[in-house]
Amino acid sequence: MNLTLKIWRQAGAAAKGAMHTYQVDEISEDMSFLEMLDVLNEQLNEQGEEPVAFDHDCREGICGSCDLMINGRPHGPEVTTTCQLHMRSFKDGDTIHVEPWRAEGFPVVKDLIVDRSAFDRIIQAGGYISVNTGAAPDAHATPVPREDAMKAFNVATCIGCGACVAACPNGSASLFLGAKITHLGRLPQGQPERDSRVVSMVAQHDAEGFGGCTNIGECTSACPKEIPLDVISQLNKDLRTAIRHGH
Repeated sequence: MNLTLKIWRQAGAAAKGAMHTYQVDEISEDMSFLEMLDVLNEQLNEQGEEPVAFDHDCREGICGSCDLMINGRPHGPEVTTTCQLHMRSFKDGDTIHVEPWRAEGFPVVKDLIVDRSAFDRIIQAGGYISVNTGAAPDAHATPVPREDAMKAFNVATCIGCGACVAACPNGSASLFLGAKITHLGRLPQGQPERDSRVVSMVAQHDAEGFGGCTNIGECTSACPKEIPLDVISQLNKDLRTAIRHGH
């Protein structure tokens, strides 16, 4: 495959960025999108040019690092992570536009890399259970209804990639936030801090510059782990309850 790449280049957070055009040839359809970018960077190194900076880690679809906007869609044309997107999803001769996430809460660091530490600060605000567990408890020490256990497990698959924010017209992180709130809220261990958790995490979400949710649903269509929209309803329900309780 021969492809034309239009890639956002930005030297730093304070620098002015612009789209640059590159040509890559003889790309195998079995390559992942990140492997294709590796080929481009090898080509740029050989030409004495600065390689394109992009984020990645596990390349197995579980770490959430490979956050790219591809042809206007988070992670590209397939509902998956960028590292699991293969070049067979494109055609020979295609022009592909590659940009970083665009959101106030995700400032650009360099080229295609954004700072997603806002998600870390949201988790630090309350996305945990503050109890000294000591040794590992017995597997059945705290019975959990199957429905609650499965719901908690399913929403805990959120990898914090930020695709929901990138897809949302409001730049809201409510799907990410709702997944974390629902995960702990469905487990007995998460009940003692349930009210304070949701209030603190929502406050941090807003302080980071993320927008509000208007239930458009673009977040779920872009989520590589298919987190359902009802976690946002659960988030709002928990927040209302916490406010009634005086938090």
